[in-house]
Amino acid sequence: MSSLHFCSECNNLLYPKADPGRRIMVYACRICNEEEIGENKCVYRNDLLTVTKEQVGVTNDLGMDPTLAHSNISCPHCGHDDAVFYQDQSKRKETRMILFFVCTKCNHSFTDSSLPQDSRPDT
Repeated sequence: MSSLHFCSECNNLLYPKADPGRRIMVYACRICNEEEIGENKCVYRNDLLTVTKEQVGVTNDLGMDPTLAHSNISCPHCGHDDAVFYQDQSKRKETRMILFFVCTKCNHSFTDSSLPQDSRPDT
């Protein structure tokens, strides 16, 4: 089980670090460069890579929100020419600017139809 390690010189927190020359894990101080060899021989690396498409999210009553900007884009569901829009809120490194529209009449969520079909998010 992992626990916190503190520097014997300056009492700051020690962080795990790989020492490729000796091929071991050490705990290193970021302040005074003190190092101590880690007792645990198991080193785990967990790389998370999730590729998800943009999703509309919760859109209840967005058509009535006075703080959102309006657009005269036509709703594909009812044909009404007024919709509010907002940007995708994904927290990814490579996020494109995807605008989601919500019809003010029927509350239908959609994206701009001028986008290529393969780059449209799931609505």
